[in-house]
Formats: sequence, structure tokens, C-alpha cells
Amino acid sequence: MAGPDLRSGTPAARWVVLATVLGSGVAFLDGSVVNVALPAIGRDLHASIAALQWILDGYLLTLSALLLLGGSLGDIYGRKRVYLIGLVAFTAASLLCGLAPNAGALVAARAVQGIGGALLVPGSLAILSATFHPDDRPVAISAWAGLAGVASAVGPFVGGWLVEAVSWRLVFFINLPIAALALYVTMRHVPETRDETSDHHPDIPGALTAAVGLGGLTYVLIEARHLSTGAVVALSLVAVAAIAAFAVAELRSAHPMLPFSLFRSSQFTGANLTTLAVYAALSGAMFLLVLMLQLVLHYGAVASGAALLPITFLVMALSARSGALSRRTGPRLPMTVGPLVMTAGLVVMGRLAPGSHYATGVLPGVVLLGLGLALVVGPLTAAVLATVDEHHLGAASAANNMVARVAGLLAVALLPGVAGMGGSANDTNALAHGFGRAMNVTAVLCAAGGLIALATIRRAKAVADVTHPSVGVACQHPAVCDAEAAA
Repeated sequence: MAGPDLRSGTPAARWVVLATVLGSGVAFLDGSVVNVALPAIGRDLHASIAALQWILDGYLLTLSALLLLGGSLGDIYGRKRVYLIGLVAFTAASLLCGLAPNAGALVAARAVQGIGGALLVPGSLAILSATFHPDDRPVAISAWAGLAGVASAVGPFVGGWLVEAVSWRLVFFINLPIAALALYVTMRHVPETRDETSDHHPDIPGALTAAVGLGGLTYVLIEARHLSTGAVVALSLVAVAAIAAFAVAELRSAHPMLPFSLFRSSQFTGANLTTLAVYAALSGAMFLLVLMLQLVLHYGAVASGAALLPITFLVMALSARSGALSRRTGPRLPMTVGPLVMTAGLVVMGRLAPGSHYATGVLPGVVLLGLGLALVVGPLTAAVLATVDEHHLGAASAANNMVARVAGLLAVALLPGVAGMGGSANDTNALAHGFGRAMNVTAVLCAAGGLIALATIRRAKAVADVTHPSVGVACQHPAVCDAEAAA
């Protein structure tokens, strides 16, 4: 097996970076284009708002539940092997998504996509970390992050054009040629690596109980309006019991996916609560804002994607400066101010109504949201990693990434009900009347995130880039994760 000896600039190194960028790029591209395609999917498949929620949450559910397991499987069975399995699963699911005859089939295919993504995204960074020389690892990861960030940024344009020019189905079919090239390059040019010191017993009980708990909770939040009180109570109890079983499984495991000992640090706990609040607000707001732009303000798919690009550009342009500010002042200040700036943006967005213009109605809120997110991205990661020693950097990074994904999952499940959208996805009256109420809820969440940071985050020292080839590193690079969420 190859060791960590690849040097930047060599042909072998370029092939490995290309393989990881292509494979994870399809996941990032898919994540940024599906939102833009949702209104068209709703019209074509006669989908309810609940069906659109499931189209997003079907993917997020399996991704969130299996993300930590996916990284550890690569450590145990071979990172290249698991990466290829994830790539094949994601590609096959993309084909099924594009061929889906109804919303139910699309949701099922999206869930399989999430399984593939849970193997793909951890595998891409783990391969880089395990094959590059330690001196060149940060360069390789930065190249991966930058190129994957570009995929997220162009996604709304590409997806919008495909939806308007041909069909929403091409949003999923576009993954096929990219993935085919990724498969070829990976098989030919990526060496196999694994962690010989890792525990060879993957945490299957933890993954299963997490999936059942999150799945049950998501089902209750989305479908509660269609269920009897008894069914809601019973399903809620099942979800709570599964989450409790997950906690017990992790506490008893010799090598847990999520070490609960990390939460003994008040700063680690506070940073993750801030993550939960901020990412719930961001994910829920983006889901409803795209619907508002297309269904109420009558934007096309391309225009609605372009309307949100300032968020992505601001995050990518200012995150490094925000990180420098955090190194000078400590993360508390930007982590407190950032969510409050986002709060102002969400309040401004909540004032959108039929007839609102982009320059005066949409753009101010989008800019404030992007500025606030840019402030919080780097410092949040630094605050999380500053609480643990070197041996737990991977686990801390992985836990924080999982929290961000769970936040998005729950927000998409909950907010449409808060907005009063319970019927057709194309019910513009319900959306127009409930959008402001939903944005106010997201604003409260963001403000709570800022206050939690103020109360729990201390002045922390700067944290070096995470480059250890473990499951935690193998979760998404923070800058890419945040750019993807913004898109």
C-alpha cells in the first residue's frame, strides 16, 4: 500500500486531486442544483410541499446518519474501495432520480444518493490526507476545496439552465458523465490506503440507531398534519428511544463514531449548538426562499439561482479574512456578530411580498446573509477544533459536520409547517402569507446562535489546518461545506 508520499505538482499528485474533485464534485454540484429545480419538480410530478421536503430530506437523512460511518469504513476496508462504492451508488441513484416517474420514487432514489454521498465525501478528503506528503497535504486539500467550491458556485447557473432549457431531470443526469470519468481516473491512478491501526469493527449499531432516530423525527415533523395524535405520539416515542439507544451505543463502544467525551468541553458544546442554530436557519431559509422567488416573485430557475450567488461569493471571498480576524480577537466576537448580521438579513428577507424588486427586496437580505455567514465560517471551525487535542481533531470535525447536516434536515422538515404550507407545493397564497413568519423563525434561530456563542466561546488560540488522514478530516472541508449550504 502507498504511504503519504505524493508531492504537489507531480503527475501522480494531479491525478489523485482530479479523482477526488470529480467524485466529490458531483455531490457538491447536486447539492446546489436540486433546490433550484424543486418548483419544476413539483409542477411536473404534481408533488405536495411534503413531497418536496422529502426530496431534500431523503438525501440529508441518509447522509447525516451515515457520514461518520462512511469515513470509518474507508479507514477499515480501504479508502479507494469505499470511495468507488460510494461513487457507483451515487451515480446509479442519480440515474434513478432522473428517471423517477413520481415523487415517491424520486425520494427513494435521493435516499440512495445520500448513502453514496456518505461514502464519497469522507473518502475524497481521506484519500488526499492519506496519500500526500504531510508538507503538501494543506496544498492538496486547498486545491480540492477551491475546485469543489467552484462546483457549488456554478451549480445554480447550470441547474437553472438545464431546468429552463430542457428538464429538471437533466439536473440528475449531468452527474453521469462526471462520475464515469471519476471512476476511470480513480481506478487507474489512485492508490489504495487504509488505517492499519483502526478498530476493525464498524459502529453499525450507532449508524442504525441514528438513522432510525433521525428518520422517525423527520417523519413526524413532515407528516404530523396528516397523522392522528396517537400516531404522532407513538412515532415520537420511537424516535426518542432510538436516539437514546444511539447515545448508549456510543457510550459503550470502544471506538464510537461520535465520542460523547468531547461534549465535556463547554466551548465544544456551545460551538455545536451555534452550528445547529445557524445551519438550521440557513438551510430552512434557502429552501423556502427559492420557492418564494420562483412561485411568488415569478423568477425563472436561472434567475433564482443567480439571485443567491452573492452569498456564495461573499463566503468564498471573505472567509479567509474572517479567519484572520478570529486569530487576532479570538472566535467569540465574529461568532457572535456573524449570526446577528445573518439575523438582520433574514428579517429583511421576511418582508418579501408579491411585486418586490430584486435590488430593494432580495439583494439587501442576501448580502447581509452572506456577510454574516462569512464572519462565522472560519471562527466556528477554529472554536470547535481548539477544544480538543491533536488525536481528537478528526472526531471533533466530523461531529461538527454531522450537526450541520442534522440542522438542515430538521429545518427543512419543520419550517414549511410553521409557514402554514400544508398542501400543494405550488400553493402561492400559502407561501406568500407564511414566508415572513418562517423567516422570522429562522431569524430567531440565528440570533440564538449568536447569543450561545457569546455565552460559551472563549478566546481560543488559532488552530492549524486539519490534515490528519482520519474519519473526521474526511468530512467536508468547512469552507466548501458552507459554500455548498449557501448555494
